Amino acid sequence: MRQILFAGAIGLFLTLIGTPLLIKLLARKGYGQFIRDDGPRGHAGKKGTPTMGGISFILATLIAYALAKVITGEDPTYSGVLVLFLMAGMGLVGFLDDYIKIVKQRSLGLRAKAKMAGQLIVGIAFAVLALQFADLRGLTPASTKLSFIADFGWSIGPVLFVVWALFMILAMSNGVNLTDGLDGLATGASVMVFGAYTFIGLWQFQESCANAMDLTNPNACFEVRDPLDLAVVASALMGACFGFLWWNTSPAKIFMGDTGSLALGGALAGLAICSRTELLLALLGGLFVLITMSVVIQVGSFKMTGKRVFRMAPLQHHFELKGWSEVLVVVRFWIIQGMCVIVGLGLFYAGWASEK
Repeated sequence: MRQILFAGAIGLFLTLIGTPLLIKLLARKGYGQFIRDDGPRGHAGKKGTPTMGGISFILATLIAYALAKVITGEDPTYSGVLVLFLMAGMGLVGFLDDYIKIVKQRSLGLRAKAKMAGQLIVGIAFAVLALQFADLRGLTPASTKLSFIADFGWSIGPVLFVVWALFMILAMSNGVNLTDGLDGLATGASVMVFGAYTFIGLWQFQESCANAMDLTNPNACFEVRDPLDLAVVASALMGACFGFLWWNTSPAKIFMGDTGSLALGGALAGLAICSRTELLLALLGGLFVLITMSVVIQVGSFKMTGKRVFRMAPLQHHFELKGWSEVLVVVRFWIIQGMCVIVGLGLFYAGWASEK
């Protein structure tokens, strides 16, 4: 429990004091946001705002996790380190994308094939490594079974697992990226989901089969390799994103860029895979799914009928063009995300309680 508190507090502190230093550094170098001409008119004033702010909470999370381990004298676990690796690796791909946008002053950074190649390399490395490092109970950080609030069904095998893990990583990374269109929207939504995973990790640790006195009903406990350490990682991310939100909320002093959005999406997917809550993530991160689907619907409708369903996609820009202020859209979308987290945690608890 001390690890969780230390990680969250340190992550919060580091981004609160570190982000303004990063803002000054990026502004001095002229690393400002490039704004598309076809976006909402109100966004024109954001041109030049420092971007690549994801550097702030990525470093804060890594430092917070390490310091929490040093302070408490606990050892890192393979599950925690792998999630951090996935976050940092996806963040690196996003950083390269952001850097090219800034240097070449264009809305597109890495070429699509190069960006996809980078994501695939990081994702495959994570998925393969997650099936290694079995503990004394034979549990690896990830499982080849699908999961909702726990593993279920037959094993899909290592090859299909890698494909499934890649789908989750790419879907969540691009989902957060699409959501990151308004000041603070993706950051605030991510804080809620990381808070949920902090609770889930702590609950799984308390109800772990490794600590269970009665094993006559194996479904009444959780078979997760390192649930407490996953809670530490989630807490570090929650604190770091909370501190970053102070500077990222409207009017934003800095944007997370692809550096941050790809990193957050990778972290969310990694936490879901390692905590055996893969399908539950679609509900816990419901706002990201909703916004991603709005793009899919818009593109699909235009290709098939030549007509657009929304005034503009992603969905948040549709409501901006309807006359909603940016702050109004963000707050209402945060409410939607909060409801998704409440329902998701309710199902998580109900699923566990029904097995008791």
